[in-house]
Amino acid sequence: MSAFLSDTALIFGRYARQTLRSKFQILFGVLMPLLYLLFFGPLLTDLPLGSRGDSWQVLVPGLLLQLGLFGASYSGFAIIIEKQFGVVERMRVTPVSRLALLLGRVLRDAALFVFQAVLLVVAAVAMGLRAPLGGILIGFAFVAALTVVLASLSYALALLVSKPHEFGPVINAVSMPSMLLSGLMLPMALAPGWLDVLSHFMPFRYLVDAVRAAYVGDYASTAMLYGVLTAAALTLVSVTVGTRVFRTAGA
Repeated sequence: MSAFLSDTALIFGRYARQTLRSKFQILFGVLMPLLYLLFFGPLLTDLPLGSRGDSWQVLVPGLLLQLGLFGASYSGFAIIIEKQFGVVERMRVTPVSRLALLLGRVLRDAALFVFQAVLLVVAAVAMGLRAPLGGILIGFAFVAALTVVLASLSYALALLVSKPHEFGPVINAVSMPSMLLSGLMLPMALAPGWLDVLSHFMPFRYLVDAVRAAYVGDYASTAMLYGVLTAAALTLVSVTVGTRVFRTAGA
C-alpha cells in the first residue's frame, strides 16, 4: 500500500507541476461556465423553473458539473500526445502500479477542476448566489467525483485510439447528449414528459439533482441518496475500466 501511495503521489506531482506551469489551462478552463454565469444567469431571474431554490441555486450546480463534464472528457488529448512521444510506454515498463498511473492523472484533473469550481462559486456569490456552506462543499465533492469518472474513461479511450481526430468526435457525440439530458442548464422538470422520462436513463442527471438539493440545504433527500450512489458506482466502474486499459492497451 505504501508503494502504491508513493507511486500515485509521484505521478500526481509530475502532472500537477505541468499544470502549474500553464496558467492559461488553469484560468481559461473556467471561462465557458463563467460566461454562462454572467450572460445566461440574469435571464433566469424570477422565472418559474419548477425547482426548489432561486435561479442561482438551479444554475450554479449545473455549471459546476458542466465544468467537470467538458473539462474531464477532453483530458485524454494529453495522453495521445504522450503516446506519440513514447512517454506512456516508458512509464508502463516501470514497476509503477497501473492504477497509480491512472489515479495520479485523474487526481490532478480533479484538483484542477475543483479549483476552477471554487472560482466559479466565488463569482456566483458576487452575482447573488446564496447557498449553505455544506451544500457548496458537497458540490465540490461531486465535481471531483465526476472528474474522476470522466477523466478515467477519457484516458482509456485515448489509449485505444491512435490519432486526435479519432478521439474528438467520440467525445463530442457523448458530451452533448449528456449535457442536454442531464438538465445541466435547466431542471428536467420543465421538459415534456417523454424527455423527462428519457433523462432518467442519463446517470449524470442524478448528480445534478443531488447538487441542486445540496444547494438548498436538503441533505437527506432521495435526490441526494441517488446522486451519491450513482457517483460511487460510476467511479468504481470507470477506474476499473481505466486501470484495465492502462494494463492491456498496446501490450
